[in-house]
Amino acid sequence: AVPTGIAHGTVTAVVGGAHFEITTLREDVETYGRRAKVAFTEDWAADAARRDFTFNAMFCAPDGTIYDPFDGIADLKAGRVRFVGNAEARIREDVLRLLRFFRFYAHYGKGTPDAEALAACRNLAPLLPTLSGERVAGELLRLMAADDPASVILLMQGEEVLRHVLPEASRITRLGALVAIERTLGETDPLRRLAAVLGVPRDAAESVARRLRLSNAESERLTALAAPESPVSVTADPKTQRREIYRLGAARYRDLALIAWAEASKNDPVADAAFRSMLAAAESWRPVALPVKGRDVLALGVENGPRVGNLLRAIEDWWIAGDFQAGRDECMK
Repeated sequence: AVPTGIAHGTVTAVVGGAHFEITTLREDVETYGRRAKVAFTEDWAADAARRDFTFNAMFCAPDGTIYDPFDGIADLKAGRVRFVGNAEARIREDVLRLLRFFRFYAHYGKGTPDAEALAACRNLAPLLPTLSGERVAGELLRLMAADDPASVILLMQGEEVLRHVLPEASRITRLGALVAIERTLGETDPLRRLAAVLGVPRDAAESVARRLRLSNAESERLTALAAPESPVSVTADPKTQRREIYRLGAARYRDLALIAWAEASKNDPVADAAFRSMLAAAESWRPVALPVKGRDVLALGVENGPRVGNLLRAIEDWWIAGDFQAGRDECMK
C-alpha cells in the first residue's frame, strides 16, 4: 500500500505489476480549483454528489449491484451529458470540467446538449485561461479522438467557448473532412486532427504548441502539419512524389497528403484517386541514403571546411534529380 494521497483518503494498492487507486468516501468542505479540503464520510450519496457528471457518480458492489444515485445509466442510454447538481457550481470547483463536458459529449452525447450545462459552460468560459496547458491539451486531444469532433468544436465555437481555449481553430470544415477520410482508412489521429483545425501561420502554430505544453516531438509535428514550409503536390508525377517523400519522410508526407485531401475534399473520384496514389507512394517508400559521406570528400583531397558540406549538398541534389539511382561509384565520379 503506497500512501499516494493519504491526506485526501487515497492509497495505491500495488498487486504484482498492477496499480489500483483506492479512495475512501469523501465530501468537500472547501474547494480550490483542482484541490479541495475534504471530510471523510460513510455516506455514498454525499461522495457521489461531489463528482462531475451523473455517469461518473455510479458505484458497483462486489456482487455486481450498481448504485446510481443521479440516474447516470439513464443519461448514458439517452446520450445525455449532465452535471451532478448545479452545473455552474461543479465547474467553479474545477474549471477543467467545462472542457470535460464537451469531451464527454463528443464521445457519448446524442441529440441536443443539456441546456443548463451549455449555459454554465458559456458563462464560465472566460475562466479557461486559468488552466494549465497540459490539462487543456489532454482534454482537446481526447476530444479529437471522438468519432465526430468537428461538430463539437463547432458547438464550442457557437457557445463562445472556443475563443477562450483555442481561438486558432478556424478550419472546422477541414477537420470534418479529415475525420471522414480517416474513417474510410480505419484511422484516428488526434494530433493530426488538431493540426488540421488550425488556420494559422507557422509562428502562431508554434505558439499553440507552447501554450499547450506539448512535448518536443508533438510540437514539431503539430507545427509542420498546421503550417507546412512547402505543401505536397497532388499533381506531382511519381518521381516528384519520391523526391518529396525523401525530403519529408514517409510519415510526414502521408500526414500532409491527408490534410491536403481534406482541404480539397469535393467528392471528386479523380482527385480522390490521386490522393490515394500519394498514400500508396508513402506506403511503398523504402528509405534511401546518399551513398557518399563527408569522409569520402576529404579522401579526394578537399580541405576540411565549408566546401565539404557544399559539395555534399550539390551531389545530393544531383543524386535526387536522378531519382536516387546513382550508386557510390557514380557519386564519387
